[in-house]
Amino acid sequence: MSSSSIRPVLLVSDQQGNIYDNPDLLMLCRRGHELALPRPDELIPLPPESELFLLPGRRALGLDEESGEVVELEDLAVSAFAAPAHTLTAHPAYRSDPEAPLLPLFAYGAVGFANGRMYVCAKKVDEDKRQIFTSVSPRKLRKAALDLAYMYPENHLVQHLTHKCALSYSCPAAKNFCLGRFEAPLPTSRACNARCLGCISRQEEGSPVCATPQNRLDFTPTVDEVVEVMRHHAAMAVKPIHSFGQGCEGEPLTEFPLLLESIKRFRAEGGRGTINLNSNASMPEKVAALCEAGLSSLRVSLNSAREIIYNTYHRPLGYTLEDVFQSIREAKARQVFVSLNLFFFPGFTDTELEVEALEELIAETRLDFIQLRNLNIDPEYYLEIMEGFETGPSLGLKNFMKRLRRSFPWLRFGYFNPYVDEGPARQDETPLFVPE
Repeated sequence: MSSSSIRPVLLVSDQQGNIYDNPDLLMLCRRGHELALPRPDELIPLPPESELFLLPGRRALGLDEESGEVVELEDLAVSAFAAPAHTLTAHPAYRSDPEAPLLPLFAYGAVGFANGRMYVCAKKVDEDKRQIFTSVSPRKLRKAALDLAYMYPENHLVQHLTHKCALSYSCPAAKNFCLGRFEAPLPTSRACNARCLGCISRQEEGSPVCATPQNRLDFTPTVDEVVEVMRHHAAMAVKPIHSFGQGCEGEPLTEFPLLLESIKRFRAEGGRGTINLNSNASMPEKVAALCEAGLSSLRVSLNSAREIIYNTYHRPLGYTLEDVFQSIREAKARQVFVSLNLFFFPGFTDTELEVEALEELIAETRLDFIQLRNLNIDPEYYLEIMEGFETGPSLGLKNFMKRLRRSFPWLRFGYFNPYVDEGPARQDETPLFVPE
């Protein structure tokens, strides 16, 4: 059955958490402030390893096809947290009660029911299977983690990645490190020079966000510990990626001397693999030095290429968006592969003024790659924070990608940090996802 013929009905939940479909109402979705039916090209079967959430204090909205009216139910709205490699194209439609609690820091996708299965408003943007664990039993993963911890009993970073990250937080990157494949995380920093509204490891006092998915790193590893992790992963993985900058830490550039010495030592002993830095890119001179030392790729996190939007969400301390742009220039000048970790919010990121600013950045820097990551935040909270800022009409994710590809034929899209050569970035040899 083609996607154009799918007409999902509304999916709702009762107060006890029982999820069921309402066959009398069509599924609605939200892009920014706009309520609409899903576009035919944005509905996909709910991917395996996705999760369903009921939304407390939020009444489901559906469309009565006969009357054309939007109907509010007593039932709670339901959303989908799409599996990694999928980017949401719309949020669920609901009306919040006055006392509705702020939603936790997850991404909330519009989901409905048709032809005996669930459909979500999303697009698969990466074919990489690195965060699919259906073939890995919990017992196998636990054994791998405990065996690794036993091998390096004095390495605090290994103990953190195995016991806390892999076995407690169920971090996909940490699990892959334990399994000896793909991308190994290298958290190093307890501090940060930004106060992002959606920070998943620490919220400042007085924040309306009552909990984070994980706690901030509470120790600083040594160079020996970091290099030992890199050395182990390089020996195990076919295409090893070593990544500084993880969700359980602050900004890795605040530990610049540690990163610099670790990269130098690993490269000096012939260490192989992609060394990647996930960063807010706030310190151009330090980014340049890391590139000179052997950094392979830089992933820059931002929600917008417009300064007022960037500052409102990231709330930088002691740096500007121009510093971020200069870091990209420094990396590209040294032939380092540069990705944007673009926090995509349907009905906002894909609006005209946002796209125009992004186009200016890409044209000026010739960055290589855009990771279309979902912005994990309560949708209404984000729109409230951004209230009053001009954006323009929404393109939709598919048209957003097509427009950028037409303007910048070299540009690629994905979800994960790609493996790149230890030397200069080679765009023509990088097996990255290309949109239809």
